[in-house]
Amino acid sequence: MDIQAEMKKIGQQAKAASAELAFASGDVKQKALENAADAVWKNRADIIAANALDMEYGREKGLSPAMLDRLMLDQDRIQGIVDGLRAVAAQDDPIGAVLADWDRPTGLNIQRVRTPLGVIGVIYESRPNVTADAGALCLKAGNAVILRGGSESFHSSGAIHACLVHGLTSVGLPAHAVQLVPTRDRAAVGEMLTMVDYIDVIVPRGGKGLVGRVQADARVPVFAHLEGICHIYVDADADVEKTRAVVLNAKTRRTGICGSAECLLIDRAFYQTHGAPFIQDLLNAGVEVRGDTTLQAIDGVIPATADDFGHEYLDMIIAAKIVDGLGDAITHLRQYSSNHTDCIMTENDATAAAFFQKVDSAILMRNASTQFADGGEFGMGAEIGIATGKMHARGPVGAEQLTSFKYLVTGDGTTRA
Repeated sequence: MDIQAEMKKIGQQAKAASAELAFASGDVKQKALENAADAVWKNRADIIAANALDMEYGREKGLSPAMLDRLMLDQDRIQGIVDGLRAVAAQDDPIGAVLADWDRPTGLNIQRVRTPLGVIGVIYESRPNVTADAGALCLKAGNAVILRGGSESFHSSGAIHACLVHGLTSVGLPAHAVQLVPTRDRAAVGEMLTMVDYIDVIVPRGGKGLVGRVQADARVPVFAHLEGICHIYVDADADVEKTRAVVLNAKTRRTGICGSAECLLIDRAFYQTHGAPFIQDLLNAGVEVRGDTTLQAIDGVIPATADDFGHEYLDMIIAAKIVDGLGDAITHLRQYSSNHTDCIMTENDATAAAFFQKVDSAILMRNASTQFADGGEFGMGAEIGIATGKMHARGPVGAEQLTSFKYLVTGDGTTRA
């Protein structure tokens, strides 16, 4: 395959499709997504068979259990994909929404109206459900999308993509509105990063290596989704039982997702009063706890090294240390957090307010599992990723975040003095 020629063709097709999508009605886009959801469920056996090929490929590559879990599809997860497609379909159409409306003394009326971005390139690893999520959200926002899934999910993504194309063509929308790069060759990624004539923004979703490469090499604007180095700070006024439930869920529910907790910060005053029963819970669940000198007194905790802090494990491993109050915790976060999601466990409203004010992560939580860092759980139906940058989109990137705006100015023969 001539990668450069193939990617140029895909870009041209996406650009043409985006011009049609920009004027598609909300009802038509909704029906396309509903039909795509029906197709995913109807073809679930074929999708699971395709996923079996990817799972075999992943095992041969030596993927960790957590990474294989990210890759695996079963009937329940396919039901989740269907539910996600239907949830996005049911959302209000963001395009054409009037964001602001005002009159000027000159007699002009000005409206700021939501519009599509154009063509979005999504580069992602492992999780085949991203094919459906990204395709659905881009379509809902009137954008064409070029999807470049991970080599591990090649077959699964292809089967899901076929269902999305069915949804598009069933209502007369262009099939090229959602395209999947048809090769595992990494050269295709390099081409996408320089396709300034065809792609308006790149959304990378994956590990530090992928996102770092995209940020370093892209000539196209990027919505960065960097590492999910999520922290939980256990304040002196934390409720013990709430903390035990949240910590265990945040680490062990699914270790391979970006919302999995990777580091515990425990206030010394809490530890002196209550100990750290949640660490024993983690150990009992099979989590490897790497702790500082104080926490190594707990049987089963192994010594942490400097590299353990600021590390995204995506596995049954967590780092833990004692801190001296909120200020010390914030100092740690400013050094090690990836500004993805950080949580405070406390019953003290003033401490929680200070944490929310002083910590600059895209998502901040109080007394809730970091596993909720997910667009579906935020009511967005799905998300392309969690943007950790500060330009344009931040936090869960849903349909609204995949739009821009334009100004509509109306006069009545109005001239400027």
